[in-house]
This record gives sequence, C-alpha cells and structure tokens, in this order.
Amino acid sequence: MTERVEVEHLIVGAGVVGLAIGAELARGGREAFVLEAGSRVGCGISSRNSEVIHSGIYYEQNSLKHRLCIEGRRRLYAYCEEHKVAYRKCGKLIVATSDEETPQILALSHRAEANGVEGVVVLEGAEAMRLEPSLNATLALHVRESGIIDVHEFMLSLVGEIEEAGGAVLLEHRVVGGRQIGAGRFEIEVKTAKGSLIVSSRTLVLAAGPWNQAVAATIDSVAREHAPPLFLAKGSYFSYPGVQRFSRLIYPVPVQGGLGVHLTLDLAGAMRFGPDVEWLTSNDPDMVDFAVDPKRAQSFYASIRRYWPELADGSLQPGYAGVRPKLCGPGAHNADFLLQGPDAHGVAGLVALYGIESPGLTSSLAIGARVSAMLEV
Repeated sequence: MTERVEVEHLIVGAGVVGLAIGAELARGGREAFVLEAGSRVGCGISSRNSEVIHSGIYYEQNSLKHRLCIEGRRRLYAYCEEHKVAYRKCGKLIVATSDEETPQILALSHRAEANGVEGVVVLEGAEAMRLEPSLNATLALHVRESGIIDVHEFMLSLVGEIEEAGGAVLLEHRVVGGRQIGAGRFEIEVKTAKGSLIVSSRTLVLAAGPWNQAVAATIDSVAREHAPPLFLAKGSYFSYPGVQRFSRLIYPVPVQGGLGVHLTLDLAGAMRFGPDVEWLTSNDPDMVDFAVDPKRAQSFYASIRRYWPELADGSLQPGYAGVRPKLCGPGAHNADFLLQGPDAHGVAGLVALYGIESPGLTSSLAIGARVSAMLEV
C-alpha cells in the first residue's frame, strides 16, 4: 500500500544548496521536507569539493555567480560564527609564474574592484614569497576574504534548523515521478527503502545538482521542457601527506573550464591539490566513475611545480574526485547559475536550479534566500 503525505514545502536534493533552502524556509517558520536519494546528506557533489569559501573575484560582473557568491560569503562567515561551524579565513594567493601571466592577474584585480570584493591587493613576486617562502611567483593577487569550511559540519547545522522547525530530511527517498495536480499543488512519487510514497506539496524545489535534469524529466508537463542541456566535468584531487608548506590557499591563473590545479588546505592543515578538468562523454551522473586515476598525477606535478618548484617526485597520492554540472561544454564561455522560477516556466510554486557548481557552496545561503523569495513565502 502506498503511503500518502501532505507537506507545505518540498525540496529534492539534500546537498548543501537544498539544505540551505530548507533552512531558509525554516527560519521563516515554514515546514520544509527535503528528499535525498542517497544514504546521507551531501553524498553527491557537496562532499566532493575543495571546501573553499570563495571571495567573488572570478565571475562576470552582475552575474548570479558574482552577486550570490559575495552575498553568500558574507552570510556564510556570519553563520559559522553564530552556529559554531568550523572555518578559517586563511586568505588566498592567485599567482602568476611568468610575465606572460601578468595581464591575467591585473585583469582579476580590476574585476575584484568592479565586483566589490574587499581586501584584494596586488603583490610583487618578492612580497608574495615573503608571505609564503615555498612559493614561486612573479606577481600575485592577495585575496584576504577567501577561506575554508567544514562542509559536513555546515550541512549538519542546516539539517538541525530544518528539523527544529518541524521539517525533516528524508534519506533514501528517490523521486521517480510527479505532476502538478492543480493551481499551487504538486504530487510527487517517491521510492523508499520500505516501498513507495506519494508526497503532496504546495511548493516544489528541484535542487538535485547534476541529477536535476533527470529529476525534472520525471515531472509531467511541468519542468522537463525547460531543463537546459547538461555537461559533466570531472575533477580529481591529489593529497600531499608531507609537512604543511603553505598557510594560505594558492591558485594559479584560471584555465578554461576551471580555476586551475590549486592548493587547498583542510582545517587540520593538510594540503591537497586539484581539481583538474576532465570533460566526460556521458551526461549521466550515475555513470560517473569517481575513482582517481593515479596516472593523472603526472599533469598535476607539472602544474603545481610552476608555483611550488620543490614538490618532490612521488609525493602526491590519489585523493577523491567530484563532478561539476555545467550548462556549457568545452570551449564555451562559462555559464551562469540558472534559478528557474515561475517567471521562466509559468508554474506557480516551482523553482528548479541548474548549473549549480562552484561557487555553489559559498553561495548556498544566498541561494536559499533567493529561492524563498521566488516562492513568495
């Protein structure tokens, strides 16, 4: 027998963005239920990133990525302080390692100013190397507002907010179908470990990351025809088990499809490198092999040694991999976030999120506020 449940707000996807939306609704005294196909929160891409809090430099002025990153960063630091979530504002150096890369550093400096990013300073190579003695740089951008966060701790805090307001995060609940059943009402079919469930809701938010296009395709005559194409780019990380040599994040100048193989730190000080960009031939996220090919280390050594020449052979170890749900393929201009609400598809109470890759973590709380406003609640 199929169980039936009625809720006010239903969110599909318990990654950091879906949870941030649920928590935003909870803060307004709303009951939000979040469905997650996996066995734990954030088991898709939210647990497979650099855990970096971005400043907002890289993104086209007035794009959603620009505005939501800056707003989200400010909200995120304040949230961590209020809710005792572990983080560190360690800062970042974006470095040029040759005169040919100088124009890119200067262009990023101008963009930082235009985007309203605080605390960004151009440093001569010698100044940057005084800050980080192991570094090689001819010019650098010191970005003081960048940092790192314990993403798992952050997600658990968001879950707590949802539950305290009477909502729930339901794991191993996979959406297999759905429809609009009248003005302002949705009926969603869910497969669970115990059988099947029909959830009726007033609003519906699709926030399933790289699975969002597939989820939208199951919702009859509501979202599928508006879903954009999906392109998947895998990113691998390698860890460095040796002594910590840097106290800040180190980024090269950006590359097509990503920000280059950069050095990030965890809150214990361990160093890791990545991600690289590997465009996949399939756009099915269920087909992604998240294993890290040890052979990819060779290109990592070449990239890293440009800014850390002392990196020894054999010192990198395969770490983990993630995948980015992009809205454009190789060689195309980076696409913006797509927050598709009633203005786009004409369905009251429905919001679908596409292309939420970096800086999705940093932007998550701002996205939550934006989606809540789109739902007019």
